[in-house]
Amino acid sequence: MNKRLKQTMLLSLGVGLMVPMLQACTKAGGSDDNTEKVLRIATTMYSGPDGEYFRQRFTELYEFANKNVKIEVIPTYDEKYMYGYVQPDPKEKPEDPLAKLKELMQGDNPPDVVVFGYEQLEDLIADNLLTQLDPMITKDKFDTSDIVPAVIDGIKKLGDGKIYGLSPTFNSSAVIYNKKIFDEAGVEYPTDKMTWQQMFDLSRRVAKGEGADRKYGFSFSTYNMGGDMTYATQMYTAPLQLRMFDEQGEKMTVNTDQWENVWKTMLQLKTEKLLPEQLDMSQMRQMDQQQTYNPFQHDDFLSGRVAMSIINYGELDRVINAMKNAEGIKGFTPFDWDVVTLPVHEEAPDVGGFMGMEGVMAINSKAQNAAEAWKFIQFVNGEDWAKLKASSNHNIVSRQKYIKKKDGIEFNLKAFTTLTPALMLDNKLYRERQNLYRVNEIGSRLLQEVSQGKLQVRDALKQWETEGNQLLQKIKENPNGPIDMPMPMAG
Repeated sequence: MNKRLKQTMLLSLGVGLMVPMLQACTKAGGSDDNTEKVLRIATTMYSGPDGEYFRQRFTELYEFANKNVKIEVIPTYDEKYMYGYVQPDPKEKPEDPLAKLKELMQGDNPPDVVVFGYEQLEDLIADNLLTQLDPMITKDKFDTSDIVPAVIDGIKKLGDGKIYGLSPTFNSSAVIYNKKIFDEAGVEYPTDKMTWQQMFDLSRRVAKGEGADRKYGFSFSTYNMGGDMTYATQMYTAPLQLRMFDEQGEKMTVNTDQWENVWKTMLQLKTEKLLPEQLDMSQMRQMDQQQTYNPFQHDDFLSGRVAMSIINYGELDRVINAMKNAEGIKGFTPFDWDVVTLPVHEEAPDVGGFMGMEGVMAINSKAQNAAEAWKFIQFVNGEDWAKLKASSNHNIVSRQKYIKKKDGIEFNLKAFTTLTPALMLDNKLYRERQNLYRVNEIGSRLLQEVSQGKLQVRDALKQWETEGNQLLQKIKENPNGPIDMPMPMAG
């Protein structure tokens, strides 16, 4: 069948199925009268030219169901950064989307609804810029009991138990595992909410082999990152809220027993070769020339190099498609798989990694049309919207009742919805002092030197403390301009 004709037929079918649903939506969430109303929505997210991408994701259904409501989308994100790195003018501080949003919210013609990332919610609450939603939820008997616990509890966590926003979709990570590797080793499969130590111990039992034939136990990413120790450390420490520097960004806090234990744990994984090594060019060329060529050589999980790997929900499409089309993929042998929750720390047994909520919707405390704003938020976070959007490939709808398994594949979907998100530290500080990321560069360099046997762990942490304190002072004096990194200390 002609591809364009097929797409047209599918679109027509989708519209046909959508109309009855939208009629129900109109009755449930439509405006009360025919008076034209303007709803202004400002967002820090990428919205696309003329807000097209944003409208497709969030507002089109509401506009269809509410003919008398005109929606104005006001993006605060500079879209030029979507198309590659743009060298900022050293004399000019890069525009901060959240700062611009705050300015709009308190301006002469403020937006009614604001849509932003989860990591920005705490800052907006702290500045008293959002309207608490609990009274409206109670008054209209808006059911939040079916919202994924990880989402609603994550939102309440930042609001001191109160709800200041709702997110219709979210994205999270879990651990995917290769059943074949476990079966061949005669080892039991991983389970939900294992501790990190338990998962590392399990990975030791399935790791085997040497060189190109090595089967690694665990990876912090499905992509071949060569056991990136800095990335692994960030993933491991996120639930612990382990700080590099104090809340003022003036003093390093890494010369501690806790940091020493973390680094030793990461280094032990590398020493035991539990994490995959990075493939060099000669290995890749050799694999290309072999009859056992693997088309997924850059994917540690699909290539069969690792038994377990952290994977984002959106990446499951790649796994499912590979298994489904295995017959047509030369050099690829399908295998059974499943997922479990991210491992947890004993100190934080219910906290996972970072979770993306795209996007959190809230009412501006200075909204000119707060009633319509609440109707919109109810609609987009309600059951009808979730039912229509449940087939999203990269995000999960927050309404548990309508969460669908991808392509009907049976797997432990709750692994993505159980744990509450780890909070990102110092978001406001990083926005105000955009050179702060360079503090981590020092730690990354020193961790690498420790892994090469050039430094002992505690000596490296002391050095990170010294160099970091020097850098923090420079950043405080020049938050966003050019910075001369401190000279590395002699070993």
